[in-house]
Amino acid sequence: MMSHPHNFPKLHNASWPGVVGKGPDSEPPIDLDTMLDLTAAAEVDGVKFDGTDVFLFDPHVNVDSSDDDLKALTEKAAARNLKLGSLVAPVWEPTGGGSAMGSDAEVESFLTQVKKACEIGQKLREAGIRPYGGIRIDSAVGPGAWIENPEENQKKIAATFNKACDIAEAHGEVLVAEGEICWAGMHSWKRMVELLEMVNRPNVLGFQADMAHTFLYLMGYNAPEDSLVPADFDFKDEAAFDEAYTKLTDALRPWTLDFHVAQNDGTVFGSGSHDKTGRHCLPDDPNGKLDIVKRAGYWLRGKDGEPTKKFKHICWDGCMFSNETMMKPETWNSILTSMVAVRDAHGWTE
Repeated sequence: MMSHPHNFPKLHNASWPGVVGKGPDSEPPIDLDTMLDLTAAAEVDGVKFDGTDVFLFDPHVNVDSSDDDLKALTEKAAARNLKLGSLVAPVWEPTGGGSAMGSDAEVESFLTQVKKACEIGQKLREAGIRPYGGIRIDSAVGPGAWIENPEENQKKIAATFNKACDIAEAHGEVLVAEGEICWAGMHSWKRMVELLEMVNRPNVLGFQADMAHTFLYLMGYNAPEDSLVPADFDFKDEAAFDEAYTKLTDALRPWTLDFHVAQNDGTVFGSGSHDKTGRHCLPDDPNGKLDIVKRAGYWLRGKDGEPTKKFKHICWDGCMFSNETMMKPETWNSILTSMVAVRDAHGWTE
């Protein structure tokens, strides 16, 4: 059995691949208990997942859950020796939210969902099942609407995020904005940094870096003016790849408070009602463009080469995998193997 020297960051799976991109216009969702069972069963060299991150939406966890519902959730996780980490706030219009740059009513719906998520987060922390993690948000509107008036819309999103920060702060929570090409004002790395700087509350609002989504920032999908590599770029050119990836991570790492390990093949993908975004691939996908362990280090280590220790857990994100893939135990063992390798290379001991 191999030796694995570090116990931080903690290793989490995500439950939301059982929900995101599923539904009437795709495959059926996979229920929370099944996702928890698959997570708890994975094991590599005696190492298991420490926990899971959760989407606050049916059929997993209703954002209007009662205290009894949350007690049942806590018991489900604890029975499988899993902690809970970051929570996804259902801020989009179809899930009860609204555009962060929309009408007063839409913004109010957005903020209401953030408040409900923060209330749940606080209760789960107080229950002892959630020792770390943030509340994940985005702008809940696509870049097509944003581009009609970029500067004014960016200001609107920043104002809404600032109000969301007030809510989070009141509940002892932090917000993490996930940079994806499908979200207005967050669809390029430059605009993402700009938005974080406009809000300028680094202890309350940070960046959630997903390796599959941020990879498309390099390529300028939905924002060709901000691409860091040419259209015909050869990702086997390590020196040029390093230069581009260093520029990307140096800009966003100081803001990063939550991190998703993932693989991407350089393409966009959508499933069900989910807009097209960075395709998540299995770690060993032959078309994968990322050396996962190497590139994770650009996010987990600072310019001094030392672990930043800015977040206590990391999460695997495999959104929009097929149900057939997700029901295979070997899928999760393969993913856990990558997670362990990332921690071996860039973790620390407490």
